[in-house]
Amino acid sequence: MNYYLLFKSLHLISIVSWMAGLLYLPRIFVYHAETINNQEQTTTFKLMEKRLFLYIMNPAMVLSWLFGILLVYSLGIETFSQLWFKLKIIMVSLLSLYHFFLFHCLNNFSQDFNKYSPKFYRIINEIPTILLIVIIFTVVFKPL
Repeated sequence: MNYYLLFKSLHLISIVSWMAGLLYLPRIFVYHAETINNQEQTTTFKLMEKRLFLYIMNPAMVLSWLFGILLVYSLGIETFSQLWFKLKIIMVSLLSLYHFFLFHCLNNFSQDFNKYSPKFYRIINEIPTILLIVIIFTVVFKPL
């Protein structure tokens, strides 16, 4: 069995799932932040946010990192010395920081506290898209 192709496939599947959550959760935050004096909607958004984060985003992030590490292992330790890999690690680390920032926002919403506007969530919703584009071009073209 070709473990490299297996790890690569599982890595890509995990990334797609993680990115879906990173793109969707801030969109739910937009609607949640716009909800005023409607406890039923607020309760629904809290449940959606929690389930998305805990059951899709967290496992997908962990699996993305796990299969990424296994990919590096199957490629060899010299991968660490390549510029494209260093750039990818920086971008994936930024995505992970963004993930944990969303967790912070989720906790605030769960306590009925939100300090950001719907416009803020619309703007930060572009961050994972930009990082994804940079990561894909970096991995495909592998700059020296």
